[in-house]
Amino acid sequence: MDDRFADPYVIRRLLNESKTWVFVGLGDDPNRTAYQQAKLLQNRGKRIIPVHPAAKTVLGEQGYARLTDVPAPVDVVGVYRRAEFAGEFVDEAIAVGAGAVWLPLDVIDEAAAQRALDAGLDVVMDRCPGVEWALRR
Repeated sequence: MDDRFADPYVIRRLLNESKTWVFVGLGDDPNRTAYQQAKLLQNRGKRIIPVHPAAKTVLGEQGYARLTDVPAPVDVVGVYRRAEFAGEFVDEAIAVGAGAVWLPLDVIDEAAAQRALDAGLDVVMDRCPGVEWALRR
């Protein structure tokens, strides 16, 4: 993977300026990475929206079964699914007009990331929002 998916400027801008993050794969298990990252960003002022087939309310926010069901504008879509499933959700992020996709650590799909870049979305891949938040200046 090359640096175009880990641009420090893009990372800082998404962490500083975004308001709404959709977390694909976010359920109500506090031991899961998606939950921990969503809670961290929520505690730092971001609105989080869970997307999970169970569509449960998580961290006080209504969940939706699919990204296409989310009624609000989306700044960032965090894809907390295994890499082999990431492309489907990147394509949905493109379709709903999200501003960016964030693929966390070990979720790597360069073809999907390139499709998002080609569609005009910002892309961060193989980075942890929590770690990047701690490193931002």
